[in-house]
Amino acid sequence: MSKKALFLDRDGVINRDHGYTYKLEHLELLDGVIEGLQAISKLDFQIIIITNQSGIARGLFSINDLHIFMQGLISELSDHKIHITDYFFCPHYPDGKITEYSKVCSCRKPEPGMLFQAKEKYSLDFSKSILIGDNETDIRAADNANLFSTILINNSGNPVNTSAANEAKNLIGASEIIKRYNT
Repeated sequence: MSKKALFLDRDGVINRDHGYTYKLEHLELLDGVIEGLQAISKLDFQIIIITNQSGIARGLFSINDLHIFMQGLISELSDHKIHITDYFFCPHYPDGKITEYSKVCSCRKPEPGMLFQAKEKYSLDFSKSILIGDNETDIRAADNANLFSTILINNSGNPVNTSAANEAKNLIGASEIIKRYNT
């Protein structure tokens, strides 16, 4: 039986984006993350983080640094009874300094590669899956994968031009939108 997924971008959705955030001492959860994810956790979604991490290709941090940060983030959420099924990341950037990762790929959002990797690994049903992001590249990746719906996190209070099906100020607002889908 296929499962539904909630795909979350990381920086700017879960944690404050400090620009190439990879050090645990810079892990700062955004307002509403705990409450929003706790509410979503009750709705039978596989919660999966998908994140572009071009800092790896740029030589700013290593894949090991990323894994350490992600384990710290997942542990912090777990302390609040929030289960993250998995995370997928794209280390690529076409103009990077690290040759191995300096390329155009199918996983860097807005390409849907990370979504398809998760779908294959967890037998996910995209017709019931939702993506929450803070950037139009996140929304386009979801559209490119034909996900059920999208939510753009816009905490600026300013109008934005987006193709997202919904907008929310934070993950609490996003959880309220998702609850309406599940009634």
